[in-house]
Amino acid sequence: MKKYFSFIKFSHTVFALPFAVIGYFLAISKEEYFFSWKIFLLVVACMVCARSAAMGFNRFADRMIDAKNPRTATREIPAGKISSTSAFVFVLFFSFLFVVITWFINPLCFYLSPIALIVVLGYSYTKRFTPLAHLFLGLGLSLAPIGAYLAVTGTFSLLPVLFSFVVMSWVSGFDIIYALQDEEFDRKEKLFSIPVWLGKKNALTFSRCLHLISASVMLIAGYSGNFGISYWIGAFIFIMLLIYQQKLVRPEDLSKVNIAFATTNGIASIVFSIFVLTDLYLK
Repeated sequence: MKKYFSFIKFSHTVFALPFAVIGYFLAISKEEYFFSWKIFLLVVACMVCARSAAMGFNRFADRMIDAKNPRTATREIPAGKISSTSAFVFVLFFSFLFVVITWFINPLCFYLSPIALIVVLGYSYTKRFTPLAHLFLGLGLSLAPIGAYLAVTGTFSLLPVLFSFVVMSWVSGFDIIYALQDEEFDRKEKLFSIPVWLGKKNALTFSRCLHLISASVMLIAGYSGNFGISYWIGAFIFIMLLIYQQKLVRPEDLSKVNIAFATTNGIASIVFSIFVLTDLYLK
């Protein structure tokens, strides 16, 4: 169990899962909908299954690349802790389970489930042909709030879409920071990334622009949703943490990348969701 939790970096689920919870509670904040433990737990299960399948597939698809990279050579597949066959079966199992769970939510979620899988699994191959691979990762995680909203209402709405844009630009921005570590390796292996394309300094600028977009859309969502003071406190903390992580990393000093990537973003997502849910409750 510990081996597979490490394999899929289960702790990183905290990036998108809080936004799925926001999407769910946005939906039930409408008068015609109500809280259902069944739907809520199915949404959480969908998130866990989709992310497990996506991360497992990423490790499977990149197993040969990871074996060459000193930073990733200790990952489970190249290190021989998990076989390629076991990893592929793992992906198939969670992909199948994801689709089955959507069947018990509503028809729209079920019909859209293959598209969602194509997006979250397809990301793993994008760095082989485009430096915009980071945006595909952001797109995959951005499905969380709109997917949870659809699970309750079965309809699209502007506010959860805005939160999806927040997630997309936020995740894409911090993934660029993470990719700075492999800039030299990726260039050597002819892989694509923003750091390879623009260089470390310009890649950080690109990341900051994406985080500026994320912060701006978060403010737009606050006005659009007519949120109260609790939301704005959460948004302020989230934006300050974006600024903090950007200040942690410099082109010539990548020693704090993991703090900027994992710790700061995990805290930002959880804290923001708590304040948003508090605001929805107070309404």
